[in-house]
Amino acid sequence: MPFVPYFLAFLILLVVLSCFVTVQQGTIAVTTIFGKYNRILFPGLNFKVPVIEKVFKRVSIQNRSVELEFQAITIDQANVYFKAMLLYSVWNQEEETIKNVAFKFMDERSFMQALVRTIEGSIRGFVATKRQSEVLGLRRDITEHVKEQIDKTLEDWGYHLQDLQMNDITFDEAIMKSMAQVVASNNLKAAAENEGQALLITKTKAAEADGNAIKIAAEAERQAAQLRGMGVALFREEVAKGMTMAAKEMQQANLDTSVILFSMWTEAIKHFAENGKGNVIFLDGSSEGMEHSMKQMMGMHSLMEPEQPKK
Repeated sequence: MPFVPYFLAFLILLVVLSCFVTVQQGTIAVTTIFGKYNRILFPGLNFKVPVIEKVFKRVSIQNRSVELEFQAITIDQANVYFKAMLLYSVWNQEEETIKNVAFKFMDERSFMQALVRTIEGSIRGFVATKRQSEVLGLRRDITEHVKEQIDKTLEDWGYHLQDLQMNDITFDEAIMKSMAQVVASNNLKAAAENEGQALLITKTKAAEADGNAIKIAAEAERQAAQLRGMGVALFREEVAKGMTMAAKEMQQANLDTSVILFSMWTEAIKHFAENGKGNVIFLDGSSEGMEHSMKQMMGMHSLMEPEQPKK
């Protein structure tokens, strides 16, 4: 029949084309012959035995991520809710590792279930030894604990845990509310302490300023009093000098020195009258009063005069 050669040529072409297989970048193909593992094929164009050698599975060697949500209980019976991001990948591209990835689990779903449950169990076991108040500060410790606990198991499966990020850690609503109240009360306490310290500093500085002002005022008053005393002493000294000089001049002129006292008396009365500002001063204006005042001033003058040496 004329179409037989064409049919045979078509079959030969199909067989030749089935000898080649393309593996995408980032994946490794696992082949089997009659259901038994044969070899692995790397990215690119590969040759395989036609018909009997089949590609059993394509294994991705790229990083993969999965989000987890689960619950744990602390040692003080507080419920903790975790939201985490898991980053994992195939351990390496060695043949034995790829065989573990391809044949350890029936399918991808079974592997993911085992991986998630293993990580949840490790985290729950770690959290069960901690108190509720400690959990929030243990993100890094939880990650290190999980990697330490399951790295060997994942290696047997052909995988490696690259990172575990705790994106959200929450508690029951009652606990969250009480934690917020504790934080608020601590903030109020800190604010009150800071305000008290600020008030203490303010009052201390004000007291120091008042004390310094009192010291300065007292020192100024002391200096003023000293200067006033010096002024009075100088005034008296000058008055005494003036009276002494006036008495000497009166004696040289053979005049009675009592005139000086009379002049001072009249000047004093004049000063009282000019600067009295309404004050009432009672003076005895009679001749007997004047004579009595003159006798008193003469007595004072005699007491002030130096005693004459006896001849």
